[in-house]
Amino acid sequence: MCKDNQKPNKKRIFANKKIQTDMEIKSAEFVISNSSVGKCPSTHAPEYAFIGRSNVGKSSLINMLTNNKKLAKTSATPGKTLLINHFLINNEWYLVDLPGYGYAKISKKEQEKLQQIISSYILCREQMTNLFVLVDSRHEPQKIDMEFIEWLGENGIPFSIVFTKADKSKPTKLKANIDAYLKALKEQWEELPPYFITSSENKTGRTELLNYIESINKSL
Repeated sequence: MCKDNQKPNKKRIFANKKIQTDMEIKSAEFVISNSSVGKCPSTHAPEYAFIGRSNVGKSSLINMLTNNKKLAKTSATPGKTLLINHFLINNEWYLVDLPGYGYAKISKKEQEKLQQIISSYILCREQMTNLFVLVDSRHEPQKIDMEFIEWLGENGIPFSIVFTKADKSKPTKLKANIDAYLKALKEQWEELPPYFITSSENKTGRTELLNYIESINKSL
């Protein structure tokens, strides 16, 4: 799948960093959208990619993290992100918005194309430092999410889990759903990946997630 000048990622699955630091988003700008990993920015800056099922709230989360409501385009129609979108943060690292997976209301050919775009970036983009897998906290473990996470493990991809829409459930229901996901993950993993509980509405988890990214940046 990867071309000669694109090597598969060979990183640790989990990047558990202990460095404590606070990140401030001073600038966030759109750089490029494309459908080929070969056309991604030719820099060595670290990239943090975000992916999840359609309608998981990815665009809203990106806008919340960057304090820019217009950075990533949000839509009432699931599955609008069909390209790899690069945003340059603080002129230091890239936030990458990947197409969502599991969107059924497109043709089989388009689904296969999206899968190719997603897998080629994840497997071949050396600059990808960590993949954030977004999971809707309103639901119990979904098969498609679990299969995707298992695929990441099989390929040695560094990832973390981001539970979204935490404000949409009562605290007891939220805890029950997250506990169910963690229990399901423990059946596949000896060590749980880092995870974050977020809400784009009230900015829950913003500081923790950004500090996690900054701590990895500091350690590179």
